[in-house]
Amino acid sequence: MTRTILAAAVLILAPLAAGAQCSREHQASMSCPQGQIWDKDAGACVVQSS
Repeated sequence: MTRTILAAAVLILAPLAAGAQCSREHQASMSCPQGQIWDKDAGACVVQSS
C-alpha cells in the first residue's frame, strides 16, 4: 500500500515540477517586446543586436 501511494505521488508531482520550471523560462523569453530578447544573465529584456 505504501509503495502504491509513493509511486502515485511521484507520477503526479514529477511532471508538475518539470512543467513549472519550463513554463517559467519560456514565459520570460516570450514576454519581451518586439525587437528585444531575454538576457538570462541580466534577468531582463535587452535590445536585440543585428
